[in-house]
Amino acid sequence: QARLVESGGGSVQTGGSLRLSCAASGFDYTVNAMAWFRQAPGKEREPVAAESARDTTYAASVKGRFTISRDYANKMLYLQMDNLNPEDTGLYYCAAGNLYSLRVSEYLYWGQGTQVTVYS
Repeated sequence: QARLVESGGGSVQTGGSLRLSCAASGFDYTVNAMAWFRQAPGKEREPVAAESARDTTYAASVKGRFTISRDYANKMLYLQMDNLNPEDTGLYYCAAGNLYSLRVSEYLYWGQGTQVTVYS
């Protein structure tokens, strides 16, 4: 059974940093694309970043501030978030799918999310 478990969320002041982690199990980790999405209260889930074996891509709002990375040996996905601002506040989800994409609909497996709150 596929399972994704996020950790590393918290509260941080504007300009601060956080590193999110996602532990994956129960599916063929090496062939799937993985990604981070986020959802703020009252808003739709939106893409943050995606990673495949050969490429990474970012939403325009986080490009240059966030870095997605993957540890294939330990089946982990990370999101380093720097220079955070209040607009980054939300529930951050780890996702895995068969197609490298920033579209929510392309991802098959989802974690429960970890909360990130950025205060001014």
